[in-house]
Amino acid sequence: MKKLRYANAVADDRVRKMVPPVRIGRELGGVTDSAALTGEAHPQSLIHFDPRTCRMSPGSELILDFGIELHGLLTLNTGGMKLSRMRVTFGESVSETLGEPTQDHAIHQETLSVPTLGQVFFGETAFRFIRLEVPADAPEVILTGVAATAVYRDWEYRGAFESDDARLNRIWEVAAYTVHLNCQQYIYDGVKRDRLVWMGDLYPEVRTILAVFGESGLVAKSLDFVRDHTPEDKWMNNISSYSCWWIICQRDLYLYRGDYAYLKEQKNALSKLLTRLLACIGPDGSEELTDWRFLDWSTADDNEIRHAGLQGLLAWTFDCGADLASELNDSRLALRCRAAAAKLRKVAPDCGGNKIAAAMQILGKVGDAAKLNAEIMRRDPDRGISTFYGYFVLLARAAAGDTAAALDVIRSYWGGMLDFGATTFWEDFDLDWTRNAFGIDSLPVAGKDDIHGDFGKHCYIGLRHSLCHGWAGGPAAFLTEKVLGIRPAAPGFAQVKIEPCLGNLNRVEGVQPTPFGDIELSVRRIGNRERRLVKLPKEIREL
Repeated sequence: MKKLRYANAVADDRVRKMVPPVRIGRELGGVTDSAALTGEAHPQSLIHFDPRTCRMSPGSELILDFGIELHGLLTLNTGGMKLSRMRVTFGESVSETLGEPTQDHAIHQETLSVPTLGQVFFGETAFRFIRLEVPADAPEVILTGVAATAVYRDWEYRGAFESDDARLNRIWEVAAYTVHLNCQQYIYDGVKRDRLVWMGDLYPEVRTILAVFGESGLVAKSLDFVRDHTPEDKWMNNISSYSCWWIICQRDLYLYRGDYAYLKEQKNALSKLLTRLLACIGPDGSEELTDWRFLDWSTADDNEIRHAGLQGLLAWTFDCGADLASELNDSRLALRCRAAAAKLRKVAPDCGGNKIAAAMQILGKVGDAAKLNAEIMRRDPDRGISTFYGYFVLLARAAAGDTAAALDVIRSYWGGMLDFGATTFWEDFDLDWTRNAFGIDSLPVAGKDDIHGDFGKHCYIGLRHSLCHGWAGGPAAFLTEKVLGIRPAAPGFAQVKIEPCLGNLNRVEGVQPTPFGDIELSVRRIGNRERRLVKLPKEIREL
């Protein structure tokens, strides 16, 4: 049997499914039977004597709500007998469909020709809402169907988390889904805007993928992409700290999946990169990373705070580098990395009250965890964080023995996005934005702020702000690792430590994928005691 073959073709192992709108957000002008477009997706244009259609006259418009953020394209099925035109605007919020959306990374607004008795396919981006407008000088448009063609990786959600707190359960699900949407040909940072592979931004996504899907192929593909497209004299993404994150990702990927053959392929790149980073330590033990010295945007304008955080990040990097060098039997490099980490820990620059810098010092074991937690983290705990580095703030609070407080931050900060209509987590968020705002699923409200269009800074001002950013998915990984408390104690989960920390919960249960199968755990607090039930694959030994 012959098969079609195309020279130099690249396989696309994503799936496509057609999703119908769930409600009409608004209709203006001459629109008849807009309800014909909701509830069912029609994959084919049709002709018969009495089709049910939505008719849109010149100058009319519709806003359609698909009920959930998704990634893909718009499909229009037409039943008209005249060529016409239609302006299409994608939106992650209703207000974005009414404004001027960004055209960066993907086209989010365009006037399309609409054929007779045919189909229109347009775009590939992230959206929840679509605004359809028929120009005043165009013929009537007759629609037999509108669908969002979702494009995604058909992965099984092997991991799970459930507790007696429905809000936390929902946050875990939304965090996992946020990362899932960003898993396209590579792991993107933002699936609407920032459809790029940013190495530092990747870390919370990698940890979430390992907790939820147990996948490693796309992680390795994305790590290799950054490695292979970085000249030897440059840092990854031209950011020195992002080269640090590549090493940390490699360590965690190996620890969770145990793929030694893949690790061996990284030996040369790891050795060169660690050697270069070893030269970035000053005589007194201060980090001296070069070029673009970046943590996240919230610290971008303060050199002293950035320095305090990078001190912790570099120490953490050398811990991971030492682990990998040891696995690769490079004892000399491992010793140099351990000595470098110890030297960095002799210097703890002032964090200036900044939670992000303090978190990195705690995770890099540079600063005193209990002191930093008490003096910095506990002050306005859900302020002064970001959706990216908020994950590291959560990890730092758990490292300081304050997991219950970390759960409260998840409820208020990430939960605050849910309260304003989020079905995926955002590029950034500030609880102060919510004081007088309407949600992303609402039409503009007189006298209130647009939580999407009226806020943001740096590279995410106004509607350019992405409402589906993979780096915001950290709570899923955190709840699995720190609350369920399941983490590998040997590469590939040959050994596991299970140390649940319920904080202010009374019940947690969940699943952690491993290469040997799934670890299932249930913990219940009964009085002053905890009852724990564990189901382990036979190949895994619990320490």
